[in-house]
Amino acid sequence: MFFFALFSGVSEAGIKEFFQGLFIDGDIKTNIVLFYIRLPRIIIAILSGACLASSGVLMQAVLNNPLADPGAVGISSGASLAISLVFFVFPGAISFSPVICFIGSVLVSFLILGISWNAGMNSIHIILAGIAVNSVIGGINSFLQLLFSDRLQFALMWMNGSLSGKSWNTVFSLFPYAVVGLILSFVAIKYANIIVLGDETAKSLGLNVGCTRLLLSILASYLAAITVANVGIIGFIGLVVPHTIRILSGGDHRKIMPMSMLLGGFLLLLADTIGRSIVDFMEIPVGTVMTILGGIFFIYLIYRNGRNYREL
Repeated sequence: MFFFALFSGVSEAGIKEFFQGLFIDGDIKTNIVLFYIRLPRIIIAILSGACLASSGVLMQAVLNNPLADPGAVGISSGASLAISLVFFVFPGAISFSPVICFIGSVLVSFLILGISWNAGMNSIHIILAGIAVNSVIGGINSFLQLLFSDRLQFALMWMNGSLSGKSWNTVFSLFPYAVVGLILSFVAIKYANIIVLGDETAKSLGLNVGCTRLLLSILASYLAAITVANVGIIGFIGLVVPHTIRILSGGDHRKIMPMSMLLGGFLLLLADTIGRSIVDFMEIPVGTVMTILGGIFFIYLIYRNGRNYREL
């Protein structure tokens, strides 16, 4: 998929041109296309897809619900509200967007968890609270877009999720955050495997369930927030990828986590390649492509596994 994405697009640049530019002096325009336009966005797509998929794995473990995703507890909406405030109200703070997105996602997650506290903190109430809070945040975002319509075009790229115009600067901005988050995701595998056994079993194994849920939620928020800050809001990766891997490999997070990272990177890279190649001289935002592909694929999963969903 990496090489397919590298050599796909409007510009005719193939394997020969790639190795010419890598080892000997090639055509300047071809080198710019391959090494300064396509290669950075390929790396960004792989890292972003892996982070979003890992975030989805952690949230499904925290809620013990295979249909949960980073949006269920306000992670994505909190990050989107934070980045909207940066774009529209505090544009001078754009360099701190990863940190601000993380803070926004954590605060909204805590708000949703607090709302569902009196109901016993079960997954259904958390998801219902998430739907309500996400609706409110969507309204606030719409209000900000109307209020600052002169800055709307710049913000729409983040709202729809786009890799257009991303450069090596974005790679260097995302890479250290993503590496830390993905390493911590592997550390969290052990605790995710225990917490899905149920509260009573987890407590009998010496696990502090409340603290573990909180830490895993914070890590999931971090992974989603750094992605939103760099490429915008991209849906369905955190829902479809872990759910698909769970169907294929079972419930062991030692398999689910690494396979989800790989499939997440693959799917986002595929969606971005389709978005920039399917129509000449026009790019479809990767978030839009992913929403269409993810929705179709999830409909297929529901159709194939209808009995399992009824049991759930």
